Amino acid sequence: MTNLIETLAGVPPASKLGEALKKRAEILRLSEAAHDAVLLPRDPGGLSHALRAALAARMCRHVGNDELAAHYDNYLGHSGDLDVAPLAYPDGKSGETRLDAIARHADLLTVAPREATRGDIEALKAASVAEPDIVRLAELAAFVNYQLRVVAGLKVLKGVQ
Repeated sequence: MTNLIETLAGVPPASKLGEALKKRAEILRLSEAAHDAVLLPRDPGGLSHALRAALAARMCRHVGNDELAAHYDNYLGHSGDLDVAPLAYPDGKSGETRLDAIARHADLLTVAPREATRGDIEALKAASVAEPDIVRLAELAAFVNYQLRVVAGLKVLKGVQ
């Protein structure tokens, strides 16, 4: 059974790379579990499932992975909460201070994570983002950016087989 990362990277199960990934099945299984945990947690706190999907799609678009963005768009479309849909695009804004601050921070964590400072956290707090939601946002950004890098790396490896 292939998982999302293998599917997006286009790794044929019978290829050398596919065989190597079978030996690392636990890592891929844990990646799938992390995907579900950050995208659809039982308690989403102040980051709704729809907002998480929109932000994930936005991060994917920042790095040019339209296929993974479409995966997250699908979650957004099924959420029934399309108020956050504009945030699925890098220049999109909701018009709500709190949500737009969250989107800006997701951009920073994706495009220039080393530039993030304590001041950026304070800006989120000033926009009424609770500390637990700042942590949730960091978890989401960390996972999506990990996922993007793994898919990109596997595509490179697939090309050199």
